Amino acid sequence: MLHVIVFIWGFSPILGRYITANAWQLVWFRILITVGVMFLYLKFTKHSLKISSKHFWQLSGIGLIIMVHWLAFYEAIKVSNVSVTMVAFSTGTLFSSIIEPIFFKRRVRFYELVIGLIIIAAITMIFSIETEYWWGITLGIIAAFTSSLFGVFNSILAHQLKSGVLSFYELSAAVFGLTIFIFVKGDFNSSFFVLDNASVVGILVLSIVCTVFPFIAAVGLSKHISPYTIVLTVNLETVYGIIWAILFFKENQEVKPSFYIGVFIILFAIFLNSYLRKLSDRRMNRIP
Repeated sequence: MLHVIVFIWGFSPILGRYITANAWQLVWFRILITVGVMFLYLKFTKHSLKISSKHFWQLSGIGLIIMVHWLAFYEAIKVSNVSVTMVAFSTGTLFSSIIEPIFFKRRVRFYELVIGLIIIAAITMIFSIETEYWWGITLGIIAAFTSSLFGVFNSILAHQLKSGVLSFYELSAAVFGLTIFIFVKGDFNSSFFVLDNASVVGILVLSIVCTVFPFIAAVGLSKHISPYTIVLTVNLETVYGIIWAILFFKENQEVKPSFYIGVFIILFAIFLNSYLRKLSDRRMNRIP
């Protein structure tokens, strides 16, 4: 199930580039449609939307983090391209290896930090090669950090709330916060609501196919799989995203060949990390 979700998410950045609307419009319409569909789903399945005030404020805070995550992610695609964004986004493994031990009260594994440093070195190398995409890389890293952050928080709350209800409140807070921000910016005008056909179709697919089902399912899976494992598997989104970008947009012609050396180093570090963690878990299980 997790791999199915990741495969679907791998197509999300392609839609982000295909949609001609700016990142603010894309994210606002995406969340608004998603919240509407989720509300209908929860009503149809007779889910109770009652939660405590404590959970309400916790979910609202996580929703704002998700808002920042999506804005950073899609703006990164707009100012660079899918390949660069996805490579920067793969730094989520590094952030999770630091954030997860803090909230789950476990020690930081030495090899996770070493592999994190390898990822940083590879990102630095890409920075030096693809200097024109520095802002896209920066936004991609911000998207990775916020993704790791709300992934850990969701893992904690998933044991206390139904995944659909949790997702509904988070995304409702995200669209509410984004609405206020856009209004304060003065961008809520008639042109904001004008979308071409490509944007309308793209946002509908992005909202219904790539958001509603994967988001609810991913939160549900966090009851059974650690945030670190989820983030690690989600890094396959980088592979899928780059493959789709080459097939649809010929992005291999937009970056230097040395860019893919950095990609290989990052992916190697990610999967080495998975292997080492397996070995570590086996040793722990052997201890009487």
